[in-house]
Amino acid sequence: MEKAKVYFTKEITPESIVKIYETLGKELKGNIAIKLHSGEEGNQNYIKPEFLKTIIDKVNGKVVECNTAYNGARNTTEKHIELMEKHGWSKYFDVDIMDSEGPDKVLEIRNGKRLSKNYVGKNIENYDSMLILSHFKGHDMGGYGGALKQLSIGVASSKGKNYIHCVGKFGDFDDMFKVDQNQFLEAMADAAFSVVEYFKGNIIYINIMCNLSVDCDCCAQAEDPCMADIGVLASLDPVAIDQACIDLVYQSKDKGRDHLIERIESKNGIHTIEVAEELGCGMRDYELINID
Repeated sequence: MEKAKVYFTKEITPESIVKIYETLGKELKGNIAIKLHSGEEGNQNYIKPEFLKTIIDKVNGKVVECNTAYNGARNTTEKHIELMEKHGWSKYFDVDIMDSEGPDKVLEIRNGKRLSKNYVGKNIENYDSMLILSHFKGHDMGGYGGALKQLSIGVASSKGKNYIHCVGKFGDFDDMFKVDQNQFLEAMADAAFSVVEYFKGNIIYINIMCNLSVDCDCCAQAEDPCMADIGVLASLDPVAIDQACIDLVYQSKDKGRDHLIERIESKNGIHTIEVAEELGCGMRDYELINID
């Protein structure tokens, strides 16, 4: 079987992101959703709208987000819209909080490991294709955050996030942090698979490996980056691109990489990639193509 293609550049600039996007040779058509992380209030590491403006203008899509399932500046539509304005997203782009109005869109999951359905923002129905712009970094529950997390937790509604975290149940805030770790990772993979199937291949993935903190952009008080920036990757395969990012961290000679690896391994983050491959989201066997 042919390996998945993952393109890579060490250059991290607005222009290099457009270049690597064009290198894929795939055109996103129709109404395009651009899924990214708007950044929790107080977070210093999220990728800013000014940096992403060139690629978003190129694609001519709408920036989409969903509300969180935990207290903070993004757990209600009103607060989330206010933060999107404060962080500058609304200044440059049309913004859509996809679960701002119910009921949620329910995606059925074939042969899911833990979930048989996924609750996503209703407004996903308005889009024909999606660009996943992921800031690759660590995560305090998933071990790492990349394309698969954006597909799963990122696209899930506030209710859906709770459902994934509670592994197919709805619970209170504390319940989300008491589940079996591997079951949670498997639920994330299930949810990611449902979104991949929904768009039927009309998704492009770009992972930006900068500001490499062990903490996610959802942390109001995140650790500062622990290692040097690595580069930008692009692929049509979410499993391959996340695997490639993990491999690049392990291959790095930066002393700070051990801290990030400890975070990934302590949460068994690779398991999400393993299960996503089993489900058919993509393949871990890839060819890394340097475009520098």
